[in-house]
Amino acid sequence: MADQLKTALVGIGKVTDLHAKALVNLKESRFTAVCGRSRDKTEKYASAHGVKAYTDVAEMVTRKKIDVVIICTPHPNHRSPAISAMESGANVLVEKPLASSLEDCDAMIEAAKRYGKQIGVVCQRRWYLPVIRVREAIDAGKIGSPVFGTVNILGWRDQAYYESDPWRGTWEGEGGGVLVNQAPHQLDMLQWFMGEIDECYGLWSNLNHPYIEVDDTANAILKFRNGAVGNIIVSNSQKPGIYGKVHVHGKNGASVGVQTDGGAMFVAGMSGILEPPVNDLWTVPGEEHMLRQWVKEDSDFFNGLPNAMEYFHERNIEDFLRAVLEGREPLITGEDGRVTVEIFTAIYRSTRDGRPVKWPLNPEYRDDFDGRT
Repeated sequence: MADQLKTALVGIGKVTDLHAKALVNLKESRFTAVCGRSRDKTEKYASAHGVKAYTDVAEMVTRKKIDVVIICTPHPNHRSPAISAMESGANVLVEKPLASSLEDCDAMIEAAKRYGKQIGVVCQRRWYLPVIRVREAIDAGKIGSPVFGTVNILGWRDQAYYESDPWRGTWEGEGGGVLVNQAPHQLDMLQWFMGEIDECYGLWSNLNHPYIEVDDTANAILKFRNGAVGNIIVSNSQKPGIYGKVHVHGKNGASVGVQTDGGAMFVAGMSGILEPPVNDLWTVPGEEHMLRQWVKEDSDFFNGLPNAMEYFHERNIEDFLRAVLEGREPLITGEDGRVTVEIFTAIYRSTRDGRPVKWPLNPEYRDDFDGRT
């Protein structure tokens, strides 16, 4: 069995450097090529990394015999390059979210099955130590069954952020706002911790960003199939950026939680992380006293990394490459990625229709882009 895969990138935006560095560093990867729309910009980027430049995904995969492609294009533009890469023989890892529409999700997942390829999603926060600790506590039954899960993200995006790329803040170019761009990591964790969803009632608004089309705030109530409930509050309208938290409360009365983001939201290529992720809630009987120790250990580890975002992207990509080499599913599958898209799509539809939305969600073929416009 081969122990190294030929890898490539599609898209040369702000997040691409994180992936390029991982593909250079990982022993499972032989970084080979990059594909972009602009020939001049792509050749300049490829030259800086010592790889071959292309403007056509199929040509790149076929000529260089690429094994794994990472898609780093804007959210509504994931489908075409992903399917082209799989059709040409490559496995595909997609930057979050998997897509901005369920139609695109289903097309990519079906293509992976049709061509016998792996498809995964980048949600590198699953590799945070305090996030893993929450999942392990749930799996071990330390809180009984999860009965109430919450997501809270309060942050700020200014006009300069939305003007940093022409596609930001638009329905056509971004597919949504805080729900589609900033919240997917925490929405992914919530469904990973809590299980399958039954229905959602939600509302979205634009409270104080008149220069964008999309949502800057949303909230929702979820009902899970196991009888548990959930609550989602996400906003880009709170200045300055404060935090992102995911908490899970158990049937035995114990609670576990993680603050995934603190100080301000991370912007790829524009800012760093101000505070390390930590467990900010832990009432498991007999383990309450461990919280202070874990906060110190996790903070020391995180702060000791040369570049935390590079490190955790590398772990996510490493898992996907090993999954391809070992013939197993990655930790975050295409189906997992679809659930996140279902959640924010349900909130858009619920706002439009004024009623709860039941699972599973299927694509709608309407002009209102699933309730966004």
